[in-house]
Amino acid sequence: MLLHTAVRLFWTVEEFFFFCFFLTVEPFLISALHVAAFEGRLVLLHNLLAYGADVDTVTLDNVSALHEACLSGHYECAKLLLENGADPDRVTLDGGTPLFYACSSGNAACVQLILERGSSPHADRHLASPIHEAAKKNHQECLQLLLSWGAQVDLELPLVGTPLYCACMSQAADCAEVLLQAGADVRLGCGQDSPLHAAVRGGAAQIVALLLDFGADECCRNEDGQTPLDLSAENSAVRSALQRREICSLSQLCRVSVRRSVGANHLPQISSLLLPRRLQDYLLYQ
Repeated sequence: MLLHTAVRLFWTVEEFFFFCFFLTVEPFLISALHVAAFEGRLVLLHNLLAYGADVDTVTLDNVSALHEACLSGHYECAKLLLENGADPDRVTLDGGTPLFYACSSGNAACVQLILERGSSPHADRHLASPIHEAAKKNHQECLQLLLSWGAQVDLELPLVGTPLYCACMSQAADCAEVLLQAGADVRLGCGQDSPLHAAVRGGAAQIVALLLDFGADECCRNEDGQTPLDLSAENSAVRSALQRREICSLSQLCRVSVRRSVGANHLPQISSLLLPRRLQDYLLYQ
C-alpha cells in the first residue's frame, strides 16, 4: 500500500526513495525541495509543493530552492517556484540573490523570468552584483538583458571595480564589447587600475585593441605608476597592439567626446537625431 501510494505521489519508486532519503538529512542543511530544484526534477518539485512543502524554506546559509533552480539553470523549476510564491529577492548569507545566481549560470530565460517578477537589476553595493557576474562569466545574453532593464553600466564596487573591469580581468571579450557599445566609461576600472591595465595583464590582445578603439588612454598610470605598456610582456601580442596604436584622428577624438557628453543612458537616442545615417552609425560604432 505504501509503495502504491508512493508511485502515485512521486510517479516513480526511485523518486520515492529519493524523497525519503532527503527527508532524513539534518534540518536546515538541505531539503528535498532544494535538491529537486537543483537537479531539475520538475514533477517531484510539483508534488512536494502540492503536499505542503514550504516554497521559501532555507538552509543555514539562507539558500532557498529558487536560488538552487537559478544556479543550475532550470527555468521550469524556477517558474514553478515563483508561481507558488517564492521570494525573488531573498538574499543568501553570501549576498546572492536568485537574479545573481541566474546570471552566474548564464541562463538568460531565468534572468528574464526573475526580472519580470519584479527583481531589481540595480545591484546593492553590499550584495553580489548580477551585472558584474554576467560580465565576468562572459554571459553576453544575460548582460544584454540586465542592461535593457536599466542596470548601471558603470557601477563600481569596492575591490571589484566596474563591470567592464571584471570583463577585462576575465578576458571576456564578448561582454567587454557589449558594455562598451552600451556606453561603459573606458576610463573606469578598480580605483586607479583601468580596464586597459586589466586586459594587458591578462594578455587579452583582442580586448586591448577594442578598448583602444573606444578611447582608452594607453598612457594612464595605476597606483604603482605603471602604464599598460609597462605591464606588457616583451614580444607579446598585447605589446604589439599597444605599440601599433596610431595617433587618434580628429574624427575618432570627436566620436569619443560626443559619446561621453551624451552619456550611456542617452546613447540610443543618437539614432533619432537629425544626422546623416552614416554619422549616426559612426557614433554608435556600427
